[in-house]
Amino acid sequence: MMAVPAQRQHSRFQSLAITHAVMTAGEASMVLALADSFFFDVDLDAARSRLLAFLLLGFAPFLMVNAKLGPMIDRLRGGRRAMVVGLAISRVGVQIGMIFTADGIALFPFVFAALVLQKTYAVTKQAIVPSVVRNASDLVEANSKLGRIATLTGAFAVVPAAGIQQLLGTGATLFYGAVFFVAAAVLATRLPQAHANRSASEPLAERGVKSSDVHVGWIAMTVLRFAQGFTLFQVALWFRSSAASPLWLAAAVGLGALAPFVGNTVGPWLRRKTEVERMLAAGLALPAIAAGGAVFVGGYLVGVVLSVVVNFSGSIGRLAFESIVQRDVAERSRAATFAWFETRFQFGWVAGAAVPILVEMSGTVGIAYLAAVLVAALVSYVAGARPLTSDVTVTTH
Repeated sequence: MMAVPAQRQHSRFQSLAITHAVMTAGEASMVLALADSFFFDVDLDAARSRLLAFLLLGFAPFLMVNAKLGPMIDRLRGGRRAMVVGLAISRVGVQIGMIFTADGIALFPFVFAALVLQKTYAVTKQAIVPSVVRNASDLVEANSKLGRIATLTGAFAVVPAAGIQQLLGTGATLFYGAVFFVAAAVLATRLPQAHANRSASEPLAERGVKSSDVHVGWIAMTVLRFAQGFTLFQVALWFRSSAASPLWLAAAVGLGALAPFVGNTVGPWLRRKTEVERMLAAGLALPAIAAGGAVFVGGYLVGVVLSVVVNFSGSIGRLAFESIVQRDVAERSRAATFAWFETRFQFGWVAGAAVPILVEMSGTVGIAYLAAVLVAALVSYVAGARPLTSDVTVTTH
């Protein structure tokens, strides 16, 4: 990775951060606008087949991003800046389509398109990050800042969106979100024109992904995503089946959603203390210990605590893994590689969520199962990550 002068690096990162904030605001507004529609009205008491269909629908966009859009991002003339501009403009068109179809079945294609565009933007943003930092040691902090920006801007954007939704309805809220995407398209023209050559169709093993840390890391990260999906549905179904107060479920979901913000805040501090490989190991160890201890405690509170710990650890693991890929993967195929991994991470989340849907488990049994999975993943990762087993220095690009 080439060093970037401090002033220029700050300007590049600031451009990316502002663009990311506006894109996130538009995304949050869209979700709120559709929150009352039949598409997002998924009741945990509904048939298990409906929940599975929901999971599959959420996974499908990743297949498109992995198969076609990831490699296209790396081959595109004009670079990844042009991709972000195009994605923002496309989101405007999708928002307008949603305005005219919000009350009918025709909404589904537009929602699916929005999901595909969202995942494509996420991959593109991850591929841009190395071009806006000075060196590999700054990657965790950059990823952390972008994560915190996403949480804060999303929260601020939904406040006026909620008012618009109540006063003017879904169409007006969707238009409000479209304004953010128009602004993002303009702001994205200031991003660095990072792009690569046209060899992004190479197999993964030939793309520059030769670091063993990347290979063992993506497996560890997939398990963390599995744990997140499993915990969300296991806790929710457990609470519902045992007639727990809705406040317990609200606490588990709400605090679990806030946990990544805390993880993104703590992440840079951890990076200053240790290597990213050890951060990822800690991301596996913490929920494994929490789940193991929860087996012997019991009660609804452990479900809430576990939701927080798993999501906090997932954000630490993601910061670490993104930095490993951004450090070790060749520039020419970084977006395609991120798309490849993101598809597998989402599959891990869907697989984890599917387990408690398909197999009814008590709270204690479910937590014991999660602890066993995390311990096995931790042992495997520690045995395979080079900085954890030797003094070998990882070569950066």
